[in-house]
Amino acid sequence: MRAVSELSERLNTPVSTDELERRWAEVRAVMEAQDIDVLVLQNNSDSCGGYVRWFTDMPASYYPTTAVFPRDRGMSVVSHGALGEVRELAGQTDGVWRGVEKVFSTASFPSAPYMREYDAELALRGLEPFARATVGLVGTAQMSLAFGECLRRGLPNARFLEASELVDRIKAIKSEEEQSLIRSRPGRRKATSPPWPAGARRSSAARPGSTWPARGRRERRRPPGRGTIRTACSSRATCSRC
Repeated sequence: MRAVSELSERLNTPVSTDELERRWAEVRAVMEAQDIDVLVLQNNSDSCGGYVRWFTDMPASYYPTTAVFPRDRGMSVVSHGALGEVRELAGQTDGVWRGVEKVFSTASFPSAPYMREYDAELALRGLEPFARATVGLVGTAQMSLAFGECLRRGLPNARFLEASELVDRIKAIKSEEEQSLIRSRPGRRKATSPPWPAGARRSSAARPGSTWPARGRRERRRPPGRGTIRTACSSRATCSRC
């Protein structure tokens, strides 16, 4: 098992452990002030909320990722993976998950209705010490109805409340490290973007001050192949234009 400072080389531009610990400390201070014992957060998209990424520095994309964040101990995480797998990190890290004590994994396919409570059932294992506690829900706009109902059935004596804004107020104020990462992003994107194809002309419709409806009208009047780069559509086999 690696020490906290030894991060996996697979991580892409990770935030520092000091930064994560700053976030956790600020959230826990507010939880203490508002008498909240534990937070449950879930995401399936980093671009909408990004709570799991902010707490763990691990992405949540397409498949739900759930984190149980107690006020006085390490996190439990539920992620998409092998059925029934449980990893005990015991306050250390595997080079990927920091501040996490247990990692549960399960198959999590929203298209399979019989799996609708798999994530919540594992989250309840991380919530066992909080049967009569105050539970703050974070990212409720992305939580499924089945997930929320299963939590409430599993903790009938707990008090649930919406806690997304509690985190948002802290998350919105960027630290020096976060500001530095934000400023470096455009340069990295420019360095990895492909060059404009030789001989291709940029559309004259895409000019400063032009609105999308106006651009659309001008593009529809322009014959195909003049001033735009056409790509094959997803129905290439049957599309008469491709």
